[in-house]
Order: sequence, then C-alpha cells, then structure tokens
Amino acid sequence: MVIMSSKTISENIEEYLEVLYKFGSKTDFVSTTTLSKELGIAPGSVTQMLKKLENLGYINYTPYKGALLTDEGMKVSQKVTRKHRILERFLKDVLKIKEENVHTQACEMEHSLSDEAERALCHMLDHPDVCPDNHLIPACDFDFYNCDACKNNTEDIEEIGIRSSNLLSISQLKENEFGEVLFIRGNASSFAKILSIGIAIGNKIQMRSSDNSYDMLNIDLEGNLIEIDKSLANNIYFL
Repeated sequence: MVIMSSKTISENIEEYLEVLYKFGSKTDFVSTTTLSKELGIAPGSVTQMLKKLENLGYINYTPYKGALLTDEGMKVSQKVTRKHRILERFLKDVLKIKEENVHTQACEMEHSLSDEAERALCHMLDHPDVCPDNHLIPACDFDFYNCDACKNNTEDIEEIGIRSSNLLSISQLKENEFGEVLFIRGNASSFAKILSIGIAIGNKIQMRSSDNSYDMLNIDLEGNLIEIDKSLANNIYFL
C-alpha cells in the first residue's frame, strides 16, 4: 500500500475525501449514492475511485456499504475541509462576497491555499470555530496546545511541528465515548473561560449526552458531571 505525500494529492482526490469527512468521518460508512449526488459523478465512476482511494490507503471500502476514512484519509480530509471553511469565513466576513457564491469560490481556492496562508487567515479571523453554514472548522495540525502559542510563535512554518494524530472536537464525541484534551482553540479570553469551568490540557473526558440539537452538552470530566455550552465544546479538542 502506497501513501501519497500531501504535495501530490490531486484536487479530485481531495474532493472525495472532503465529502467522506463531511458525511462519515471514521465512524459512519458513506455510500456511493451519497458521493455520487454530492460530487455530481456517476455511481460507477465513484466505485472505481473508491477502489483507488483504498489502494492508496485513504479509506476502507466495503462494496454495497460504502467507505470509511483511515487515519491518513482523515489527516488529508480534515486539512482540506479546514481550508475550505476558513476561506468561507474570509469570503463572507471580510470580502463581503454574496452568500450564495461563498461555497463555490471557497471550493476553487481551497486546493491552492498554502499552509502559511491558512495559518495567517486563522489568526486574522481570530480562530473561528464554525463556517457561515455553522459547520465545525477542524483544528489545525500544528503542534500547539492553544492558539496564542501558535500566534506568538515566530518560527518559519517549515520549522513548526505537526501533530502525528488527528484531533476531534468534544462536540463530535458520541455518547459514552472517551477522550483526552490535547488542544484548546481560541484567543486568551476563550482559553481562560474554558479553564474556568475546570477543563484543561490532559483532562480525561467522557460524553454523557451527545444530542447536537441542544445547545448544551453533558460530559464526565474525570468523575465530575458538568454541562458545557456547545459553542465552547466546539473549541476543545481531544484524542
């Protein structure tokens, strides 16, 4: 099995992985029908691409069931999804592009946006947590424990460490799933607010209620049951 470097991944492959992340991530199979509809590609062609993606190590594919992202597939899909959704925020909030044009223009720009430009946009936009459609913006893969540590780092981007593991937000936990807090997104004020409710880097957490139709989530924080606003949970990342 061969894994392509991020520099040689085609836009077509990135589009497939982005849809797989949106609809299934690593836990739910995404059908060829869903991919066909989202990408506007015939089901037969989708099936052929899924076999290729499996051979490249990005997905696990089961005929008549669909595809799941592997760890490597998650890494690529989170990165391109993050760039797309940050670009949507920039286009809407800063450039004031018409809302109906934001998604299409972000699609055209996401594949060529450098990691350096993505990081600069994130800092300028004050570390946004959701896109204009209220979809979660994945965490970056730079090896920092919070955003101020990233913002204050003056090293060239090539010298900044990259996390070896993919992080997910607490708000993405399913009922009874466990995790360890490794990254908290936001400015100093947001970081302090999260610390004030008792959540810190290294804490062990377990989701008690994961109904995303509610604004509040119940989590077990090392034996203590606490209620947390979903907007805060969006910015607390675990492994």
